[in-house]
Amino acid sequence: MSNIRNCSRCGKMFNYVVGEVICDNCKKEIEEKFQQVKKYIEENPGSRLKQISEQCEVSTKQLKKWILEERLIFAENSPIQITCENCGTRIATGRLCAKCKATVTNALSNTVKERQQALAAEIAKKQTPKKPDAGMKFLKT
Repeated sequence: MSNIRNCSRCGKMFNYVVGEVICDNCKKEIEEKFQQVKKYIEENPGSRLKQISEQCEVSTKQLKKWILEERLIFAENSPIQITCENCGTRIATGRLCAKCKATVTNALSNTVKERQQALAAEIAKKQTPKKPDAGMKFLKT
């Protein structure tokens, strides 16, 4: 079954599979822009977001998206300041610092373990043999 959608960037119709609603041509253009930005940052390590945006003709919104996706990582001495969304610590890329990522991962892991244990207990309860007197009873007549 095909799933035809319009590209959110150029408006052309394409067969949508998964992910962003962007056609293959636009994905290719975005990837080319990313490579251009990456090269620019390597050659101009002290650049600010606005400067990168202007020189590479890429929106700051797109740059921030690449940072949050951890595709762009900035050095410690970079003028671009990114902070952890949870604790506010300065980070090089993404949304969370390593400590907060570990905390979230552990919490999720513990939740999954608890749910697995609860399901296992529920299954074990259903599979335990019933007591002999728990079945059908007959009246003596």
